[in-house]
Amino acid sequence: MQNSPNHPVKNKGIYLLPNLFTTAGLFSGFYAVISSMNGHFESAAIAIFIAMICDGLDGRVARLTNTQSDFGAEYDSLADMVSFGMAPAILVYNWALQDLGKIGWLAAFIYCACAALRLARFNTQVGVADKRFFQGLASPAAAALIAGSIWSGSEYKLDPTDINYLAALITTMTGLLMVSNFRYHSFKEVDWRGKVNFVVMLLLVGVFVIISVEPAIILCLGFYIYALSGPVITINTIKKLKVAHIVGDEPIAPDLQQTPIPDSSNDITHAGGNSHNANKKSET
Repeated sequence: MQNSPNHPVKNKGIYLLPNLFTTAGLFSGFYAVISSMNGHFESAAIAIFIAMICDGLDGRVARLTNTQSDFGAEYDSLADMVSFGMAPAILVYNWALQDLGKIGWLAAFIYCACAALRLARFNTQVGVADKRFFQGLASPAAAALIAGSIWSGSEYKLDPTDINYLAALITTMTGLLMVSNFRYHSFKEVDWRGKVNFVVMLLLVGVFVIISVEPAIILCLGFYIYALSGPVITINTIKKLKVAHIVGDEPIAPDLQQTPIPDSSNDITHAGGNSHNANKKSET
């Protein structure tokens, strides 16, 4: 039976370019796992940052080239779970937590589970959340916090056994921040295709120069500040702090009028993951 001209066959192909970036991010996350298992912690941490770059590019490339797809959205979320959920959890466990026994692997599991929950919650809120804010710490930022800490520790020859309990605490708290209701700026309101004056370009050059001096410690401090900004923003924009402002299914708006908190969250990756369709599942 021939296909009718009025019923064209649906193209089931996969767009190459955006999914190529997603695959590169997935490869970087997988490489981070392998490197951490072999004791190459600095390389593993850098690989997670590379995964972040790829995660930030795939969705933007898809929109610029009009190659969004449902397949790309789902593929990206799964890749984010590997790069920003499993990889950081295994990395921090191999670096500092394995000597703690149950405490160590439980801390790593809490982070991994929270990254999965973070990505799942984000995917269900696409299209209804305020794109100016993330609800909870995005999974790519959470992964960068863990990776930056380990990169800095490896750079300065820090003995992880001296801070293993601190590492367990930071890992657990980072995971909980991902599933919190704290509001984080998403920076999606920035018009990246707009024009800026010359001074702004000079400032951007200065930022790159500063990061290049000590990339490990500067990136680490930057993401620690960003992680702390969520509680600060939330507390400063509400009249009376309630449990619902910290955790829960229904975030409460700062004006306490029982309306949803604007949110666009996400562990990345997702986990805070990017999407290649119109309703972009992206935490970057």
